[in-house]
Order: sequence, then structure tokens, then C-alpha cells
Amino acid sequence: MVDEAHGLMGADVASDEEGQLEVSLRPRRLATYIGQAKLKAELQVYIEAAKGREEALDHVLLYGPPGLGKTTLAMVIANEMGVGIKTTSGPAIEKPGDLVALLNELQPGDVLFIDEIHRLPKVVEEMLYSAMEDFYIDIVVGEGPTAHPVHFPLPPFTLVGATTRVGLLTAPLRDRFGIIERLNYYTPAELGQIINRSAAIFQTAIDPAGAKALAWRSRGTPRIANRLLKRVRDFAQVAGKATIDEASVDQALTLLDVDQRGLDATDRKMLLTMINYYGGGPVGVKTIAANIGEEAATIEEVYEPYLLQIGFISRTPRGRLVTPAAYEHLGIAFPNEGD
Repeated sequence: MVDEAHGLMGADVASDEEGQLEVSLRPRRLATYIGQAKLKAELQVYIEAAKGREEALDHVLLYGPPGLGKTTLAMVIANEMGVGIKTTSGPAIEKPGDLVALLNELQPGDVLFIDEIHRLPKVVEEMLYSAMEDFYIDIVVGEGPTAHPVHFPLPPFTLVGATTRVGLLTAPLRDRFGIIERLNYYTPAELGQIINRSAAIFQTAIDPAGAKALAWRSRGTPRIANRLLKRVRDFAQVAGKATIDEASVDQALTLLDVDQRGLDATDRKMLLTMINYYGGGPVGVKTIAANIGEEAATIEEVYEPYLLQIGFISRTPRGRLVTPAAYEHLGIAFPNEGD
């Protein structure tokens, strides 16, 4: 992996190859972007209209659980518009000067992609208001008695913001996005298409049953599907199998502690903690986090959305509840009322 290189020449080469492979997995056009059909259809209209008027695309806010393709979609938007793209993240823009430097590099129509936009510092966010709305920023030059404001015009550009926690965005920032779209979990059929495409890029053979089994255990998330495909490929290679089949997937993912619905050890620990210590709930997310040794934000952003999606937990004003479906999956009898 890119972040695992240790400075050795062999590791550097492996890192470069892995990085190039990751880039090649990303589709470059809406036509090759699998899934999110409604979102794609709407974006196609907005992009064609903007290009027809020779204008920058309106600002776009993409939100939803991690791993669903928000970064990839930002790159697709830039490619479809035929413009450049600058990418950064909310935590990386620490002060107004960082934002000014980014905006100063933009050409007319370019895309500025800010991941985790909900984590922008307040002072930076406020500077974005005029940049997004009227394409200018006011900056103060100099210090003390010589300090004076400078009106700095900007070329028309498109801000694409991505967030896993849209509720944390302030209303003034959210209202400045003309296009607000949610990315939804992928169906097993869509994930199967992604897995087949990725396997072809990896030059790895996978049969239909293997792709279907892997899709069902990928939590509705392309990033997880691609990650699991790499690991299953490793197991199949060591076992001397030329083609990944259903048995290969089952063997590898069982060893990796990923069950038939894509739940991993942390998912099961969370559910079992709620059942064994709190009678299945309701229980607050901070209490769950303290019990299983995870951050509450990680539970809310990474684990909880999928468990909600498949109906294994529900949210109530008093906290989270484990559903009968989760009890059944875990092989535990659901308690009757009054037991």
C-alpha cells in the first residue's frame, strides 16, 4: 500500500504500482461510473446545461457514508466539464491563507474538491461564503497601522464538497450549494459489476458465483468490495487457484472474520454488547463506544449506517435498539416482552 512503503527501493516500486492501480480503479466518466443512477442522471443534465451556457457548474455537495465514491464523482465531474481539479480536505485548510493559496491556483471553471468539508475551521468557512457566491475574497494585507483590506477577485469555479456528516454543516454554508446529492449504498448487482471491472484491472479471473458472494459481503460499499477483492485474490493465489470462486471467497472472508452479511468483528462486538449488557437497548452511542473501545464518531460514521441500512439496529429518542433481524443473524433468541 502507498502508506506502507518503508523507504526501500522495492517498497517504493510496489507503492507506485499500488497507487497507479488505485487510480485505475476510478471511473473517469459518468457513463462508466457504476451505480447511483438517479444522481448520475441529474448530474448529466446539470453538466450539459452548464457547458451549453459556457458557465462553471453550480457548487455541488455530496454526502453519505464513507467509501461510496464521493471523491471519484468529484473527479468525474471535472472530467465531464473538461476542467482541472484541485483536491484537499477540511482539516488540511487550517487558516485563511491556505484557502487563498488554493483559490489562487484555480483557472476559470475549475473544480475545487474539499473532502470532510464539515471539518473546515470557522474562519475559513466564512471566507468561503463570498468566494462561492460572488467569486471574490477580501483579505487583510500588512500588520498594525499599515494593515488594509484587499479585494481579491476569483475566476468562476465549482466547489465540490464531500461529507459523511451533512448535519454538521452550518446552514449558511449548506445553503450556498446549488446541487445537493446523497450517495446511497450499492445493490449486490451493482457491486458485482464493480468487482468484475476491478478484477479485470487486477488481471484476476473471478467467476459469477464468486463475484456474487463477494458483493453480498461488501456492505454495499465499493471501497470495501475492492479491498476484499484484493485480499481474496491473495488467498486464491497462495492456494494455487487460477479463478476466484465462491469457495475461495468464503474461505478467505471467514479467515478475515467477515460474515455472510459483511459484518466484521467490530459490528458483532457492538451488537453483542448491546444485547448482553443492555438487553438489546435502547442504549446511547457514547455508552456503546465506551464499551467496545471505539470513538463515538467512528460508530456513527462507519458502523452504524450499514447496520441501520440492513435493519439490524434502529434509532429511537432514547438510544439504539437491536432488531429481531440482528438477533436471528447472530443465532440468538429474541426476548419476548415480559421475559
